[in-house]
Amino acid sequence: MLANNKNPVLILLAGAFIISFSSVFVKLSNVPPTVSAFYRVFFGSLFLIAGSFMKKEFKNKGIQKNILGVVCGLLFALDLFAWHWSIQYIGPGLATILGNFQVFVLSIVGFLVFKERIRLVFVMAVPLAFFGLFLVIGMDISQLSPDYIKGIWLGLATAGFYSGFLLLLRKLQADKNDFSLFYYLMLASVSSCIILGARVFFSGQSFAIPDMTTFVSLLVLGVLNQGIAWVMISNALPLVRASHAGLILLLQPSLSFVWDVLFFDRPTGLTGWGGVIVVIAAIYMGMSGNNKEPQE
Repeated sequence: MLANNKNPVLILLAGAFIISFSSVFVKLSNVPPTVSAFYRVFFGSLFLIAGSFMKKEFKNKGIQKNILGVVCGLLFALDLFAWHWSIQYIGPGLATILGNFQVFVLSIVGFLVFKERIRLVFVMAVPLAFFGLFLVIGMDISQLSPDYIKGIWLGLATAGFYSGFLLLLRKLQADKNDFSLFYYLMLASVSSCIILGARVFFSGQSFAIPDMTTFVSLLVLGVLNQGIAWVMISNALPLVRASHAGLILLLQPSLSFVWDVLFFDRPTGLTGWGGVIVVIAAIYMGMSGNNKEPQE
């Protein structure tokens, strides 16, 4: 494995840095959000299929595990659908930050379903995160447009769907003797591709890629972000201390917000930047209050 041969911290840093550009490429593509989500997993699937062949991971995994992999793909398709539309409504930075609220969803599910212990720091982190969110979007919600509010809800839905995806992926990872990283990521991507493709087709949208900028954006989004960075993070994450991994993975939402301001002129004053810092700190507190390894 890649992370076994090199420094896993550097690999995780590189993966988090690369994936922070995901929302940028979504924004740059001149196609509807569902179409960009489809091409993300389409191009990503090609890379992961090739990786599975090269690593000889196309073996009989059993029908139960394959079904779990397909359900992972369904949840990931819902995650991408919600996230790409959230980017459309509220911009790459805030949509990515909201998606990282999955830290809180995972901890709450762990507490309610698996009877896992929740630390006091997590209890403090939840209201702090929403306070920071209000600083970013403005305390007077009545001033927000209906589309902006819809984007916020879609960003929070992203966190829920991604949490379900991670829970099922962890279940597959539990079998250390028969876990194939490329295979299950490939299966999830291919399943997501079929589901999102069906959504595009039946909604009457076009699969046409209108220009070279869009093609390059979608290709990079699929191969680099969906394929290479995803494998780098998934491979290196178990080899990095939880506290270090949590800080490193916060590069993604932090940098995504920075790219939103730099590339798309998102208006953000001192209060907004203060809110971003509060939310990122709260997410890290949420990771610290959860005994499980954080995922991205």
